[in-house]
Amino acid sequence: MADIDIDLPDRIITEMDRLVEQGEFLNRDQAVEELLGMGVSAYETTETEGTESGMGDAFSQAVDDQQDPAMRDEDMGGY
Repeated sequence: MADIDIDLPDRIITEMDRLVEQGEFLNRDQAVEELLGMGVSAYETTETEGTESGMGDAFSQAVDDQQDPAMRDEDMGGY
C-alpha cells in the first residue's frame, strides 16, 4: 500500500474524528481510506451523454435513485 501526505481543512478532520468517536471507523486512517475510496467509486470515468468532463451529474443520479416513500410501500407489498 502506498503512503501519501495530504492537507485537509480542520472541518474535515473534525468530522472524521467525530465519526471515529461514534464508532463508524476504527481510527482516522481507516476513515480516510474508506471515505476516499467512496469518493473515487462515485467518480464516473466513462463518458456520459451531455457532460464534458465524463464525470456525469452525481447529484442528479442521487436524486433519480431516491424513491418516494409512498411508492416504496407499494413496491414492497404494503410493508
